[in-house]
Amino acid sequence: MLARQRQAVILEEARRSGAVRVSELVTRFGVSDMTIRRDLDVLAGRGLVEKVYGGATAVLGQSTDEPGFEAKSVQQQAQKEAIAELAAGLVRPGTAIGISAGTTTWTFARALDNVPGLTIVTNSIRVADVLRESPQAERTVVLTGGVRTPSDALVGGVAVHSLRRLHLDLVFLGVHGMAEGPGFTTPNMDEGETNRALVESARSLIVLADHTKWGIVGISTIADLNEADVVVTDDGLPDAAREALSARVGELMIAGVDEAEDG
Repeated sequence: MLARQRQAVILEEARRSGAVRVSELVTRFGVSDMTIRRDLDVLAGRGLVEKVYGGATAVLGQSTDEPGFEAKSVQQQAQKEAIAELAAGLVRPGTAIGISAGTTTWTFARALDNVPGLTIVTNSIRVADVLRESPQAERTVVLTGGVRTPSDALVGGVAVHSLRRLHLDLVFLGVHGMAEGPGFTTPNMDEGETNRALVESARSLIVLADHTKWGIVGISTIADLNEADVVVTDDGLPDAAREALSARVGELMIAGVDEAEDG
């Protein structure tokens, strides 16, 4: 098992039970005490667990916590790039697509340079900037209006009104969290309303979310899991999460991420 896969399982267990013990993880994974402690160091460095004597406790963010774009853009970069490349293969020339705000969707927008003739609607200032700087000239980019959030999304009544008048082929949605029950969520209620309008404007919904989004719940639900035609994630997603998603979404696509095995 790769280090990042093991860490994802450790994090899932910490969130489920509230805490994990080094001794139990050593037995479960059949690795050394030092390997587990390195895993906990990595998770603690990301702010996902808090190390305590003999193990770690989960750090569960508030449902309204909304990190800024810069803070999120440096997290899981390899996973986001792998997801973006895989998702770009779903886009056909000449189609009309929507792209929501977020660092994963921003990475995805950068992967569209070889797809000509697109009409792209987005409520993300960052995504619009990437598309404007692209060498691909045969495209139309539409940026909705709205009020700017910490993640550089444009939200609110203006954005919702414009999106409800559109008819798109595909929407690529970035999310703050995904979980059984709450579905795909965001910590910003205005962004939740805007993203729901974006989802409703398209024939197909494609969710882009790396494995760390599993088990995270924001205050506002954008869509239920069964509303997603495709979910594109990375191979760090634990088996239990894969089973849960596979049973509910139309198709689960797993992007491989090259990473050396640890321990």
